[in-house]
Amino acid sequence: MRKLQSTYPVYFLTNGGTEIYTDVRRNSLEEAIKLCLASGLQGIVSEARGIFRHPAAIPKIKEANLSLLTYGTLNNVPEAVYMQHLMGVNGVIVDLVPEITEAVSELIAEPEPDTEAEGLNNQPAKVAATPNFSQREISFLLRLIPELVQ
Repeated sequence: MRKLQSTYPVYFLTNGGTEIYTDVRRNSLEEAIKLCLASGLQGIVSEARGIFRHPAAIPKIKEANLSLLTYGTLNNVPEAVYMQHLMGVNGVIVDLVPEITEAVSELIAEPEPDTEAEGLNNQPAKVAATPNFSQREISFLLRLIPELVQ
């Protein structure tokens, strides 16, 4: 497809090692990276469990200047989507778009600007958005991810 047109991005679809196929490129994120680089593709679409099983692949994908998207049932769990955001995943394919969008937006709390940190020109200092998890939510995340990845 990439050789036929250059207007639209072309991604390689992989299960990221969550299932075994005769085509080794579908069995690992590393093989998917090699294929994308050799073929001039723009990125990888992986089953979300593959990313959670092999989080070390994300920096390799980023170093190769490839985009990373995920799909799968885990992407209908707001905490799993938010964790992917924190891990550096560029986008997720979800079934419940309004629900997941709202839930993930609620996980990100904009902190109040620090008035003492204002610059010399009275401009507010930039403050990064940080996760706002309760102790109960953190406990839930720590239990959820390993169970879902199995």
